[in-house]
Amino acid sequence: MPTGIEAMLSRRQCLALGMAVLAAPAGSAWAAPAALPRLLAAWQCEPRDTAEAARYQVGLLAAQADALVVARALDVPTRAHGLLAETGGTVLAVARRPGDWLLRWRPGAPDGAEPQTAWIEPDRAFNGHVIASSDGQRLYTTETDLETGAGLVGVRDAATLEKVAEWSTHGMDPHELLLDADGSLVVANGGIPTLPETGRLKIGLERMDASLVRLDTRGGALLGQWRLADPRLSLRHIAWGGHGGHGGQGNRGGRVLGIALQAEHSDPAAKLAAPLLGLFDGESLRTAAAPRSLGGYGGDIAWANGGFVVSTPKVDGFARYGADGRWQGFTALAEACALAAESGRLWAGGRDEALVADASAIATRPVPALRLDNHWLRLG
Repeated sequence: MPTGIEAMLSRRQCLALGMAVLAAPAGSAWAAPAALPRLLAAWQCEPRDTAEAARYQVGLLAAQADALVVARALDVPTRAHGLLAETGGTVLAVARRPGDWLLRWRPGAPDGAEPQTAWIEPDRAFNGHVIASSDGQRLYTTETDLETGAGLVGVRDAATLEKVAEWSTHGMDPHELLLDADGSLVVANGGIPTLPETGRLKIGLERMDASLVRLDTRGGALLGQWRLADPRLSLRHIAWGGHGGHGGQGNRGGRVLGIALQAEHSDPAAKLAAPLLGLFDGESLRTAAAPRSLGGYGGDIAWANGGFVVSTPKVDGFARYGADGRWQGFTALAEACALAAESGRLWAGGRDEALVADASAIATRPVPALRLDNHWLRLG
């Protein structure tokens, strides 16, 4: 079984991450922070030779001088995807789709302490994301029925991780999910058909049916469903933002939901030119245009400094938009994917380095022994 380990800066043990700190101009809203936070992340340890198998971990990255170092790490069975920091110091991690494990870990636990692990039923698969109910008594996980391909929300007891109910997402391939201010659940159905025997292989893309749904958390009833005009845009990751200028009644509190899109067009040119940001104001779902190709793949999304940021690992960077979806610019970062934001600061993780804030000057420290995964979270 996996165990926790203490770690210091070391290439050989996959225990280092280069950190690039941006020097922002005076008065910039993206000023670089004086001290960096801890980050909850998932990563792959690069094999030291061809005979060594890949190792996957989740853990805490901590600031040390001009670098981030792995302060705590846990080996996990397969590649992790979604992460959740819980009150009380525990964290949750869930396997990348189609996954079979969900685990709870206390980074401060002694070495050798076993994580709490839940294995999914043989006819179900985790789809990579987990969140907690507003009262903390339940966990919601996106899942797929492997026999029918139907999307599900698994409702689990937060203490035991055991499933107590299932709700339909009224679509296929559900991915990220979030609570709205009124307590309802918003779920992004990616809409891509798959089969158990083909794993992540995409099949039958002409049958794609991506949608955004709102579910009642009192029993899973469908409260609304929305689709984009382009059926080849898959809805993947979502993030709440501020006011977007549309004032829809459906989003309680006037917040706008940003959605990172992934294009599945058969025509390569259409795929490369596809928009990567969707916006939902509570009543309608639309896309935001960009003046350049973004590679057809939105990796992660975050709300930072009054706008949305979408990472674009296919074209090595991240795109910046205003709250209303207007284009604000592009920042280069090799294989950028993981995003985290807090108090106007953005942390973006890439292939060999991370960027903090958003400015023209950059310093790098490449450390190829550690490869960040799709997501990370800022911790206090």
